[in-house]
Formats: sequence, structure tokens, C-alpha cells
Amino acid sequence: MDGSRTISLKDEGMTKKKMIKAILVAGLFFLASGGWLLHLRIHPIVKDADNVIPLISGIISVFCLPLLFWFESTITPAYMINGFLAIIGTIIMTQFSIVNFKGPATLGNIILNSTLADISILWGKFALGKALFDLHLLKSDKDMAAKGRFFRYPNMGWWWVHLLALAAVYSLGNILWK
Repeated sequence: MDGSRTISLKDEGMTKKKMIKAILVAGLFFLASGGWLLHLRIHPIVKDADNVIPLISGIISVFCLPLLFWFESTITPAYMINGFLAIIGTIIMTQFSIVNFKGPATLGNIILNSTLADISILWGKFALGKALFDLHLLKSDKDMAAKGRFFRYPNMGWWWVHLLALAAVYSLGNILWK
């Protein structure tokens, strides 16, 4: 051998956990980019000033969240922002589908002629954020799954409670302030 040594991932400080994190952050970036570009094509800001909210949400999702998820000190706020963007996007897109729904309410029409595909992209983005957050909390491969009350943070029930509560408040706002 000529004296050079083989560089392994461990020599460079790249652990399996860091590699998984890099893949998840890249997945979050590409999923957010795809959803944002689709939204810009469907709802350009020049047609309606209301489209500024998804524009800003997209900028946050594509450019800020991957960066926030990358650094250990900002994973928790990134997880919270990502989760609430998924909840707010779900509520607003569901309302948009209901208001603009055309045709009979068949299963095929609901699946193909609503924002269900867009909402699915949002929850895929949420799942990547949840995986990044859980990876951050993981200290060893022997760690047990989260225990405690299902509706307490950081368990998934906490997110379901917020989804239902915010949807109820949004719905009441639409009903009462028409």
C-alpha cells in the first residue's frame, strides 16, 4: 500500500444517525418544494391576494424548515412550525375543496376532484418532520417508544387535538362571520 489510508464514514464524523437525518432533511426539502411549486402553478399570487399565505408558508417550508431541522438547537421549533403548517394547510385546503366542489359527492370525485392529494403531501411532510424530531430524541437503538398520555406533547394525540380544535375554531369563524 502507498501509505494512504481509507477514509471511512466514521473518520469523517458521519454516523448512521447523521446519514438518516440528512436523507430525511433532503426528503423534507424536495417534498416541500414539490408541494409549493404545484401550489404556485395552481394558485398564482397575481390572481388573488389571498394566495400570499400559501406563498409565505411555502417559503418557510422549503427554505427555513430544512435548515432549522438540520441544527440540534432548532429541531423543536422546526417540528412545531412544520406541524402547525400541516394543520393550517389541511384546514384551509379542506374548506377550499368544500366551497369549490363540483359534481356529485361520490368517492371517486372526493378523492380525485378535491385537495386530498395536496393534503396528503402536507401530511407526508409532517411525517418527515416527526421522524426528524423522533430521531433527535433517540439516544440509542434500545430506546423504548414514547410512553405517557396519548394527548400530551410530543405524542401524536397532541397533534390530533390541535387539528380538531383549530378546525372547530376555523369552522365557527366561517359560520359566525359570514
